[in-house]
Amino acid sequence: MAQQTVFQLRIQLKDVAPTVWRRILVPGGVRLPKLHDMFQAAMGWTNSHLHQFTIDGATYGMHFEDWPDDELDEKDYTVSFALRGGVRRFSYEYDFGDSWSHEVVVEQTSFPQLSLKFGVCIDGQNACPPEDVGGVHGYGGFLEALADPTHEEHDDYLVWVGYKFDPTAFDLATANAALQRLR
Repeated sequence: MAQQTVFQLRIQLKDVAPTVWRRILVPGGVRLPKLHDMFQAAMGWTNSHLHQFTIDGATYGMHFEDWPDDELDEKDYTVSFALRGGVRRFSYEYDFGDSWSHEVVVEQTSFPQLSLKFGVCIDGQNACPPEDVGGVHGYGGFLEALADPTHEEHDDYLVWVGYKFDPTAFDLATANAALQRLR
């Protein structure tokens, strides 16, 4: 039986402070829509918006009605295929309205004796911004308002996020539980 490729990926949300990143192990045989699901679970997004990958100059997307002519249908490609040829980094964009750009670095490729069936998060730092907060600029304003009880939007934001949001929080067990729910 052929050994399965496992990729160790570090996904980092660009242009936000504090820096939000996750390190995950991903089976090479999964298709790109499943990789998207893994990124969503590990980062803490809720999979409420469109996304795309840009890998080695090619765009892999969801292929809806008004997709660009040169976009490849992500359902047709595995992680191993998309990362063939030694690709070391690529981008992942989530929510075209808020434009959350992520840099993904291929840190390691391995061929373990035991196969990996699901993505596994092995490290990370800081909380992912809430959905629909308004992108990088909106997230900055959100954090500013939460940090200042006298800010005019403090109470509204507090209610909006369910009365708690710690930008420095990251729980490895929660990330892995979300990854394990992907079947």
